[in-house]
Amino acid sequence: FFALTFSQFSRIFFPHFPLSVENFFTKLFVEFVFLSQKIGFLTRIRCFLDFPVQIRYNIHIHASCVVQEQDLEVINMLVSATEMLKKARDGHYAVGQFNINNLEWTKAILLTAEELKSPVILGVSEGAGKYMTGYKTVAAMVKAMVESLNITVPVALHLDHGSYEGAQKCIEAGFSSIMFDGSHYAIDENIAKTKELVEMAHKNGLSIEAEVGSIGGEEDGVIGAGEIADPEECAKIAALGVDFLAAGIGNIHGVYPENWKGLDFDALDKIHNATDHIPLVLHGGTGIPAEMIKKAISLGVCKINVNTECQLSFAAATREYIEAGKDRQGKGFDPRKLLAPGTEAIKATVKEKMELFGSVGKA
Repeated sequence: FFALTFSQFSRIFFPHFPLSVENFFTKLFVEFVFLSQKIGFLTRIRCFLDFPVQIRYNIHIHASCVVQEQDLEVINMLVSATEMLKKARDGHYAVGQFNINNLEWTKAILLTAEELKSPVILGVSEGAGKYMTGYKTVAAMVKAMVESLNITVPVALHLDHGSYEGAQKCIEAGFSSIMFDGSHYAIDENIAKTKELVEMAHKNGLSIEAEVGSIGGEEDGVIGAGEIADPEECAKIAALGVDFLAAGIGNIHGVYPENWKGLDFDALDKIHNATDHIPLVLHGGTGIPAEMIKKAISLGVCKINVNTECQLSFAAATREYIEAGKDRQGKGFDPRKLLAPGTEAIKATVKEKMELFGSVGKA
């Protein structure tokens, strides 16, 4: 790291040192960083955030000259979901999106992903984003936790069922992936808005998910009637350049009713073929039988969303703790102790899902 050290100290102690010489050493450092990352020596450049502003700027400028934009993931704490889902598609497994609601949720999911060496997508609904005081707060929290917990697996921070305005805010806030849910619009308007957001997302290095055919049930105020997506409409949306696509195939948000008919695999197969094998997303992963999950993965699903199941696990464990009177024993009322059983329950649920989806060891 002589080149970087020389570059920094020359600017601090010798302000009149030729900028061209400083830039040379900065560029030399950047090329070393990316070469090392390519051959596996480095996975994160955590010290980057501690550099003086001018040095960070110079590194960013030179980095854009020596590598393509997507390679800047080595500097960012988060990655887009594009590559992890392409690998999942080609490897015939799925990556779980687990929605977060607070610090405990986020910590539990990140630690489990690291333990199992699984890539992971952290989902944030607009309601959860508001609850956590805004997208900037969420992005800052997640990035800091990835760093402080020494998370080495790929982590994407993804807006779940986003509006047009919400997607724009997440791009600005530092998310690495967004979903635009335009399924409630007429197909022409869905296409127009999706096209605009695809351009915005890709310009800023984010991946983008779109939806065709509303997912049944309700999630955080987003209500869907539950539709089977039209393969032709799916093909039109996929052609806009979205990175992965959510298509309704009889899946619903929340707890599945006893009279649920199951997933429509004929529709899934048609959508898979009509969209040129784009990575497909299965929302409403809670409660779908394991054999259906595995068949969906075999037909092109490589991202599966889980939210309700983690909430139910957390609630059950917390309820058991309180009903057992443990909150009245010693300092059992301390939030760190009170929330611990629920946090461990989330870990157990996430582990179970990652094993079912086949993503363990795929980081």
